[in-house]
Amino acid sequence: MTFVLNFKLAIRQGVYLSKFTEISQYNMPPIFHRKALPLVLLGLGFILIATSIYFILRDTEPQLQVSTVPAKVNFPTPDLTLNDIEGNPHSLTDYRGQVVLVNLWATWCPPCKAEMPTLQTFYDKYKEQDFIIIAINDGDPTSDVLQFVKDYELTFPVWLDPTYIATEKAFNTLNLPTSFVIDRSGGIQLTWVGAISAETLEKYVTPLITEPS
Repeated sequence: MTFVLNFKLAIRQGVYLSKFTEISQYNMPPIFHRKALPLVLLGLGFILIATSIYFILRDTEPQLQVSTVPAKVNFPTPDLTLNDIEGNPHSLTDYRGQVVLVNLWATWCPPCKAEMPTLQTFYDKYKEQDFIIIAINDGDPTSDVLQFVKDYELTFPVWLDPTYIATEKAFNTLNLPTSFVIDRSGGIQLTWVGAISAETLEKYVTPLITEPS
């Protein structure tokens, strides 16, 4: 009874550690010893750090694994002419008769970076079947684009759009990456926002490439 009263009095006075030695006399676990407290707090700190790392990794990993799903659409290809990284002008109408995947992207965009190897692999697989990817950069300096193309070893055409014509006018979007698939007759059949997986490309884009002309 005396111990309970003393402990309550200590709590009222804001002294939370002064009675730990007395508690141990009543066969309380050693974890409550005053000398053990720093070790306990240190252990809790490590647990909190490990938990934080786990949730950070858990939240970021699905962004690389989950693929966006294309939406089926049907509207004409906009009249768009831009220069490639070598300064040569090109128009989307130049590719009539081919299946064209237009990818709007930027060097600072994480999902754009994440999907580039996937797009390159898909292009390598189907480029001999009148399929082409046109990656239109959204306003980055030419030097940054050239370094990006080199770093990611891109072999499909890359166009420069320093004044945001493709995003703000031709395709009317502010999202990056955004992609559109144009069929052989010049109509846009698919569109999606975000990084896409190889499996999803095969499921939705490959049928447009392999269907009879």
